[in-house]
Amino acid sequence: MNNMLTIRCKNTGRSHSVPMGFNLEQVYELLGLQMPYAPTSAKVNNKVEGLHYTLYNNKDIEFINITSESGLRTYTRSLFFVLFKAVRDLFPESRFRIETGVSNGYYCRVVGVEVTPDVVTAIRERMKQIVADDLPFHRVTVPINEAIDLFRSHGLEDKATLLENGSGDLYSNYYTLDMLPDYFYGALLIRTSQITLFDVVPYGDGLLLRIPDPKRPEKLLPMANQEKIFNVINEQHRLNEILEVSTLGEFNIACKKGRSNEIINISEALQEKKISKIADRIAENRKYKLILISGPSSSGKTTFSKRLGVQLMACGLHPVSISMDDYFVDRVKTPLDGNGEYDFENIKALNIPLFNEQMNALLSGEEIELPRYNFQTGKSERSGRYVRMKPNGLVVLEGIHALNPMLTEGIEDDCKFKIFASALTTVLIDHHNYIPTTDIRLLRRIVRDFKYRGFSALETIRRWPSVCAGEEKWIYPFQEQADEMINTALLYELSAVRNEARTILEQVPEYEAEYSEAYRLRKFLNYVIPISAHSLPPTSLMREFIGGSSFKY
Repeated sequence: MNNMLTIRCKNTGRSHSVPMGFNLEQVYELLGLQMPYAPTSAKVNNKVEGLHYTLYNNKDIEFINITSESGLRTYTRSLFFVLFKAVRDLFPESRFRIETGVSNGYYCRVVGVEVTPDVVTAIRERMKQIVADDLPFHRVTVPINEAIDLFRSHGLEDKATLLENGSGDLYSNYYTLDMLPDYFYGALLIRTSQITLFDVVPYGDGLLLRIPDPKRPEKLLPMANQEKIFNVINEQHRLNEILEVSTLGEFNIACKKGRSNEIINISEALQEKKISKIADRIAENRKYKLILISGPSSSGKTTFSKRLGVQLMACGLHPVSISMDDYFVDRVKTPLDGNGEYDFENIKALNIPLFNEQMNALLSGEEIELPRYNFQTGKSERSGRYVRMKPNGLVVLEGIHALNPMLTEGIEDDCKFKIFASALTTVLIDHHNYIPTTDIRLLRRIVRDFKYRGFSALETIRRWPSVCAGEEKWIYPFQEQADEMINTALLYELSAVRNEARTILEQVPEYEAEYSEAYRLRKFLNYVIPISAHSLPPTSLMREFIGGSSFKY
């Protein structure tokens, strides 16, 4: 009987024979691999698995570490579990929540405990002891009813509710750490001693879990000032608690009870109320003449700017909408990135002198002819479109560079009103599994690109790291300079895109590297009950991505 398997290892570029029944940790040691940083997990046939994963068939394997996004997720989830155990050991009657990623870390609340500096110190020291004890993370598979009963017996009602009202699977996986159970929708490390660097510090009314920098794993990510972002996210989470839809489990229960239309209507009303308040603030101060709207990809900037324009007109103002895309320089003058490709996200890809000249002329009451950029020829052309500001007029400008001071360096600051729009948060999966804002935007973009731009999910996922890198460089450094921030995420949106997104993601072939991300997103969407998008109003921001909008794009 042949008890050997063949694996193809991407790290070595060769095929290897390994014993059947070896786990990934044993395979790593058998191959004698010496990665710069220890592996946290591996891609097995392009699915991320923990190092506990046991091999019974021939597989393709790529070991990954903390320098990759998937490897960092494994490390971070394991840290979440250690933090939860530390809190449970010290404050057994408290409730622990991981609410959002902010300031290059993760904001967590300990409900029922006043989180003082001394409390944070005690949690940090307990975490260090758990790491030093080299405790194993055990992965367990049981019938889902057993998992539900287990979580209820440990006071983890949010996890029980998720499993009862989520994917509908017959079996469920969970992890234990020193007999404490927890649930994560991804792989964990094998032992706590694999955690080499972390910190916890007081933050808001809770604490911030700090993690290593994937580019320099021997150092922590530097804390970033995101006070305004944090306040918007906090406001949304408190509102979710009032509506009793803080987690996907609670949201799914509400949908089963027939509350989906109510949630849609409340979400849309709250967003429109926020837009109306922003318009009122602009109208109250007549010095604002240039409204600058920025935000990352798929944040809904375009629909937001159109809805803001409607509210401004309701205030008696006359907005002129201008697209930054028409101010691109000729393609041959576009800066190149490190790979020698055109860097269209570089601010120098815009004709900044022409933009400032025309905006100043427009703000002075002169008539201008807007340029038009021909994306087919890669050249700037005359548009024949002449505009002049009316009395009570202002300019509404939307684009990724809108908050960058370089863009409007020739325009007086007093007349500018800056808005940052992004899909910041919706609901939590459960109290220990939050939904990254990038996942919300990526799902929006996958659906929109497939339906209206002719791009497959494979192509969108492949381009996404480059998009995110451009956002880190050109958008996020200026977000805290905004006069107003708006969360463009909607409570119900994952349910609205669920079925369509899953169908598109299923088209990514398993042999492609992007399958790993497509599989992760599909698995995550399994927790969401789908709702019909027919009841969405035609002005909904979600219509920009799923279609049926009353606005023209």
